[in-house]
Amino acid sequence: MEGDTLGCRLHGRNDGLMGKAGGSNHETDYRLGPVIYLLRVLKQLNSHLNFPSVSKNQLKMSQNPDKPHSSEEKLSGLEDGQEESLDNPDQSIRKRIRQSAPGSHRDETPKSSPPRPVSIEELMETAKGVTNMALAHEIVVNGDFQIKPAELPEHSLEKKVRDIVHKAFWDCLEAQLKEDPPTYDHAIKLLGEIKENLLSFLLPGHTRLRSQIMEVLDLDLIKQEAENGALDISKLVEFVIGMMGTLCAPARDEEIKKLKDIHEIVPLFRAIFSVLDLMKMDMANFAVSSIRPKLMQQSAEYERKKFQEFLEKQPNSLDFVTRWLQEAADDLAKMRCKTLPPHCSDDGATGGASALCSTAVQNQAYLKLLKWDHVNRPFPETVLMDQTRFQEIQLELEQLLLTGTVLLVTFSAAGSALVDMPGFAEKIKTIVKVLLTGMHLPSFNLKESLATISEKVCAEVNSCLSQHGFTPFSPERETVLKGQIQAVASPDNAICKLIDSRIQKFLENYLASSHQKSLPAIPGGLGPIQRELEEIAVKYVRLVNYNKMVFSPYYDAVLGKILTKEESQLVGKSEES
Repeated sequence: MEGDTLGCRLHGRNDGLMGKAGGSNHETDYRLGPVIYLLRVLKQLNSHLNFPSVSKNQLKMSQNPDKPHSSEEKLSGLEDGQEESLDNPDQSIRKRIRQSAPGSHRDETPKSSPPRPVSIEELMETAKGVTNMALAHEIVVNGDFQIKPAELPEHSLEKKVRDIVHKAFWDCLEAQLKEDPPTYDHAIKLLGEIKENLLSFLLPGHTRLRSQIMEVLDLDLIKQEAENGALDISKLVEFVIGMMGTLCAPARDEEIKKLKDIHEIVPLFRAIFSVLDLMKMDMANFAVSSIRPKLMQQSAEYERKKFQEFLEKQPNSLDFVTRWLQEAADDLAKMRCKTLPPHCSDDGATGGASALCSTAVQNQAYLKLLKWDHVNRPFPETVLMDQTRFQEIQLELEQLLLTGTVLLVTFSAAGSALVDMPGFAEKIKTIVKVLLTGMHLPSFNLKESLATISEKVCAEVNSCLSQHGFTPFSPERETVLKGQIQAVASPDNAICKLIDSRIQKFLENYLASSHQKSLPAIPGGLGPIQRELEEIAVKYVRLVNYNKMVFSPYYDAVLGKILTKEESQLVGKSEES
């Protein structure tokens, strides 16, 4: 199953419930390994979702619907690519790897390890392995992972073709049932499919329910009854609905109730299959939620194994990782050199480089991902599956940076009068967040937005000061505050740079102490945005730690060469001096 490709689209939320018929007894399947078991469950689900003539992209995966979807154009292209990738996993993974592979960024490609020719079969096998690796990764990293049916665009060609085929199918069934005497060929086939679906929901201990289904939906007996004119379709459908009510999740009780109100056979069959598809997804989502606690460690091993297979077929698949880590080591060496005493010149610089350790370089590399140029730079191969998540965190931090800067400027201008005023900071944050919506769109005008923010902030400041018995700002003080807020648009704004450096320092400290339960202390000036910053930090560090768990052997190998090279250069300079 490891090489099997899942032709389905997946959605990101986790409300799946187990049916009322029984508990979860998956221990036998767990011996196969949680990841492999889940991939089999999802493949089985996908194979069932074919009624009648349903395409393999019937399912989709997206972000948590409870989270606000960003409208940034830079991100929209990436999201479109992700959506396409989940329509056709094999094609999408190849596309993403190709975008980050040497051939697509020739000017930035390290010249070592030229790619070797590979056959189509090798490429297909590799793509399947990477697809399954991406699926296992998504289940572990995305706590809101869930399968949901996709809704095709209203006027899309795919929807039109599907609707035409489905209408033809149901019209044919209706015509057969209206014949005199009625023809039940299609209806019996549908009953057979319903029987298979019901049996697929049963656990090994459901022997009584299994016997009932086999007895009532005995297709040979049903065919004989149809030939003798004694078939009572309504009675069989009534049994099916009752059995679905027994097996379904409580969340589907309303759908089952609606089935009982449909009295025409063809619409009833159609509705039954619709509810069965929902029940299949509930079952798969329950499987996801039940095995997730056991999945973490095995998933890391599984991802590492699949990446190793990919690396063996594409030996240059760590080129961008090597460049990424080399840049991080160089940055860290320069920063440490700046902290050395002034009399340490060249020797001091190399001394700073020699003091580097693998963990510090890795942490610096992960911090660089929060300042990444996603348009012009290929993402490192080992973090490629999380590129959208890192980019989302990057966008959140950029907005939080502006929010924190506006708050610091406002509190500095107002003095101690507003610092402890309950609710004031939240009002300012709401104003800034609303007016900075879409700030990463090319059409967004930051200067105009900051001008509007400055007007509203001044109005809010004067209102709060008046309500609490303080003197409102004079026109001159308003002008100064507005000018300070509007100056945030400048890339060289000193206050903005200060807030940014403190945010980066907080994240750096959190990475360095991520094994500890408590968060590091919030640097001065970040108190008003502490809650938002800690939420982002927790999400970011969780992502980093999982990536380290999977790929640390590769990072250690690459950094071993980098740091050895730095040390040899230091020794050479020492001998020359």
